[in-house]
This record gives sequence, structure tokens and C-alpha cells, in this order.
Amino acid sequence: MDVQRKKGILDICVLAALMHGPSYGYRIVSDISCCITVSESTLYPILRRLEASGCVSTYKQEHNGRTRKYYKIETPGLQKVQEFLDEADEMKRIYAFVEGAHL
Repeated sequence: MDVQRKKGILDICVLAALMHGPSYGYRIVSDISCCITVSESTLYPILRRLEASGCVSTYKQEHNGRTRKYYKIETPGLQKVQEFLDEADEMKRIYAFVEGAHL
């Protein structure tokens, strides 16, 4: 997959994972691994970028004696997911066009 396209898709997948509730890095990787491959070293820059843009917020909480950083989706993140979903029909038409031209 094209690097730029994958970057945008990863952002959406991370936000979609957070729509189920606050989560932490390793769990997010596990949650999205069913549809796209991402490593923790790739995930954290995405999370920092999403936090800087206001799409996610963070907080720390103790878990089994360790402090864990949690990420929570915010309104701009929800809007970004909705915009992606709103584009789905257009993307389907583009894929159909490309497939038709390829035949």
C-alpha cells in the first residue's frame, strides 16, 4: 500500500479503535492488527500527531503497579472518522472505475 494512503488509514484505524473506549498503545496495536499491520514504534508517532491535532487526549493510570498512558478520542477525532465514512461511497465509485478500466 502507498505510504501516504496507509498513513491516513492508520490514523482512522487508531481513532476507530478508540471509539470503543480509552486504550493504551499495545492494546491499540492488537485491536487494529486484524485489518492493518502496525508496530508500536509506528503507532506512537501517530498518537502524538493525533494528540497535537486535538483528536485524542491522554491521561495516566496505574495498572498492576505500573503507570500506563491511556488515549481517549475527542470530538475532532470523532469528526475525522465521520468524514472518512462519508467519503466511503466516493471511494467505492473510484475503485469501481479503476477496476473497470483495468479489465
